This record gives sequence, C-alpha cells and structure tokens, in this order.
Amino acid sequence: MKDKFKLYLLPFTSLVFGIFILMLIVYFINSLKIFEKEGLAIYFTNVWNAAEVPEEEFYGVLAAIYGSIYTSVIAILIALPLSISYAIFIVDYAPRKIREWLIIASDIMAGLPTILYGIWGAFILVPFLKKYIMEPLYENFSFIPLFSYPPTTGFSYLSAGVLLGIMVTPFATAIIREAYRMIPHTYKEGLYSLGATRYEATKVLIKYIKPAIVAGTILAFGRAIGETVAVSLVIGNTFNIDISLFAPGYTISSLIANQFGNAFIYEYMVSALFAAGLSLFFIGLVINILALYILKRWRYETF
Repeated sequence: MKDKFKLYLLPFTSLVFGIFILMLIVYFINSLKIFEKEGLAIYFTNVWNAAEVPEEEFYGVLAAIYGSIYTSVIAILIALPLSISYAIFIVDYAPRKIREWLIIASDIMAGLPTILYGIWGAFILVPFLKKYIMEPLYENFSFIPLFSYPPTTGFSYLSAGVLLGIMVTPFATAIIREAYRMIPHTYKEGLYSLGATRYEATKVLIKYIKPAIVAGTILAFGRAIGETVAVSLVIGNTFNIDISLFAPGYTISSLIANQFGNAFIYEYMVSALFAAGLSLFFIGLVINILALYILKRWRYETF
C-alpha cells in the first residue's frame, strides 16, 4: 500500500519538477543570443546601451544584480527580528482577545497586492525616510560610506529595502509562529519548573525552531529578491552601484519590468532580459544550497 501511494504521488511531484526544469530551459534558450554576443560579460559589466544598430548594443546587468542582493539583505535584516518577535509575542504574550486579530492582520498584510505597498512606499514611506532618517544621517555622518550619498529624492536602496522588509515580514512570521506554537507544552512547563523566567524559557525554546527560522528567511529572501512593482516605485531605477544606502539603484525584477515594454524594438535586449532573469535562478539556487548546509550542520550538532 505504501509503495502504491508513492506511485500515486509521483506524477504530481514530477509535474512540479518538470515545470521548474522547463522554465529553466526556456530562460537558457532565450538567453543564448546575448551569451553568444557578450558571453558572461553581461553579468560583470554595468552598461546598458540600447542602440538601433545591433552591433552597437551592449547590455550589462551587474548593477541590477547588486541592487537585488543589496535590497534583499536590507529586507532580511529588518524582517527577521520583526518576524521572530511578532511570532513569539502572538504565541506567548498577546492576550487571547487580540491574538487572533494580530494573526488576521498579519495574514491580510501578506495577501495585499504589491502595488498598494508600492504606492504607499512612494508617497508615505520615502518622504518619511528622507526627512527623518536619510537627511539627519547624511548631515551628521556623511563621512561614513553607508551614509555618504546625498538623499536628494529619497528613492534609494534603503527605501526599497525597508519596504521589502515590511512586505516579507508576514510570510516569515507565519512559518516561525506555527513552528513555535507546535513546541510541546511540556517543554515550557519543564523550564518553568526549573525556575526559568519567561524570557529565559523563550531563549531556550527558540533554538528548537531553528529550521523554521531558516525556512522563513529563505522564503522572505526569495519574496524580496523577486518583487517587482513595489520596488520599481521606490528604488530610483538607476544603473548605479554604490555602497551608500541613500543611493538610487536597480534590481533585476524592476529592470525587466521597466525595459520589457520596448525590448522588442532592439535585436538583443529581449535576450539580455532573459539572461537577467536567469541570474535570479542561480541566486536562488545558491541561497537554497546555503540554507540546506546550515540545516544539515544544525541537525548534526543537535543529534
């Protein structure tokens, strides 16, 4: 019976894996044209020259790759502590009367259309960050590379990272919350019986859900690096590579969204955009391999 059940599930598993492989093949085939012209230079140069003469076209997406990783890291640094704190508060500290309301609010945030986040970010978040965060930091600490770019518009890596951090927090929270809730109650009772405070018990129990925290981080990173509309409205859309948080930039997703409309006019731009999308596959692959390595080490050290 067990073997039959495996056979029943095999077509569905194969279908999902087959779709993934098919997508990868489609992206690779459509990227061949630009690879034949530029090779891997498309990933290591910061040039975007869309010319009517095909021989003069040259595309480099290094700035977009840099911006995607940079803004996603900012988002994770914001979302991870928020997610863990929010999940623990809901399970252990929130009064029962408001606990479900907090969960509903988090789920609603996860389901909101991204364009709503983008509009809110462009008209509310960016002006707020510019006036109360960027300008004071630039005026007082511009000698620090992170704050060295003048925040003339506010549309920057920081704005995109903060907005992404807000957007991905509900996704990570849901995973961490459910994992923390599944910890056997006897563990908590045992810790309290030993004289541990609620804070000390939480510090111990949080170690049991390390795989969930890693999974939540992967989900949040993948959600952040692939976001398109919201990021396009707040990042500045400039081919720029700068360590400063206040500098405008580009991400792969926003580059594809902004350039795809007129890409068919040019000989190689469509292929360049497919190649840019292909880089997202490899970034995601590296992140997942790293996460699996962390989980494997955790299991080894635990057991």
